[in-house]
Amino acid sequence: MSFNGSELLTQKKVYAMSKILVTIATYNEIENLPRLVEAIRQNLPDAHLLVVDDNSPDGTGQWCIEHKSENPQFDCIIRDGKRGLGTAVLAVMQYAITNEYDFLINLDADFSHPPEKLPELLIAMKTEHIDVAIGSRYVPGGKIEGWPFHRRLMSRAVNGFARIWLGLPTRDNSGAFRCYRVVTLNRILAQQISQKKIRSKGYSFFEEILFLLHRGGAKIAELPITFTDRKFGKSKINLREAIKAIGTIFRLGLTRLGL
Repeated sequence: MSFNGSELLTQKKVYAMSKILVTIATYNEIENLPRLVEAIRQNLPDAHLLVVDDNSPDGTGQWCIEHKSENPQFDCIIRDGKRGLGTAVLAVMQYAITNEYDFLINLDADFSHPPEKLPELLIAMKTEHIDVAIGSRYVPGGKIEGWPFHRRLMSRAVNGFARIWLGLPTRDNSGAFRCYRVVTLNRILAQQISQKKIRSKGYSFFEEILFLLHRGGAKIAELPITFTDRKFGKSKINLREAIKAIGTIFRLGLTRLGL
């Protein structure tokens, strides 16, 4: 599923009247965040932006506070320490539900997810009548640039295991670049979010959310993207996180089997 430039221009009216929230979870991303916010505005000028920062020592949170005072379309949540990526995304989901947004888009802060693909995600949500659109590395047309072999192997293993063990129809189950229909999040996940029943706090969160949405009947589609490894800052994922993700996926699969 892809759109050329002329199709994007003619279909902007598809999402122009929607209430859109773009969200980013950050920790030590001061080298990337200001440029990324500007890139998001260039591609979705009417969207609202929300940053959840875990008290970054490099000044990311302070930049957010200052920027918030200058731009009414920008908001931030500054937390008192590192609480995990999963809890940050849960916070923005709750924010989107409470404030009655139509669509919630999440992307990484390091430019690994291309901001120019944001309009395509939204158009797919509207034209294909889907509940979740994933910017995917692993469908035809998608690719990864800048990763060493061991990172590729680790990602493929986790995604393949999630696809088989959780019965997911998707190939990129760990990617954070997604657009959600907020009414679907409210219908399927609101109770579990409010009662803190989501198990994962780290990177396996994305597989868990996809599993719950799929089990709840959400329609999911993937759009190809080029994932580019970060140029600035340090990656937070490692072998330990991958092992934890596999453990969480295994436990979720047991619930699928009724165990």
